[in-house]
Amino acid sequence: MAKNVAGSPLERNGLASFDQKLAMAKRCSHEGVVAGAKAAVVASIATAIPTMASARWLPWAKANLNHTAQALIISTAAGAAYFIVADKTVLASARRNSLKKPCFSDV
Repeated sequence: MAKNVAGSPLERNGLASFDQKLAMAKRCSHEGVVAGAKAAVVASIATAIPTMASARWLPWAKANLNHTAQALIISTAAGAAYFIVADKTVLASARRNSLKKPCFSDV
């Protein structure tokens, strides 16, 4: 029966493969966070301008949209944009990385 020795090719490839996958997962999630944050900023601006303008000039909005409602509209749009873009970015990165063949130089 063969022992798993820390210097054996199987052990090195297993740990190296795990470290490589972990680094790739961190990179993919970081890309998703950055893309989601950018989308949230854009969505906040794109939502804040018409929301605040309508609350100032339209009679119905002036009567019914207080500051809390305006903040809720803007933050909901920003949150939705963040999660949608972050999810799409992580999935696209995972698809792109799944097509790469694993390289095993010692085996």
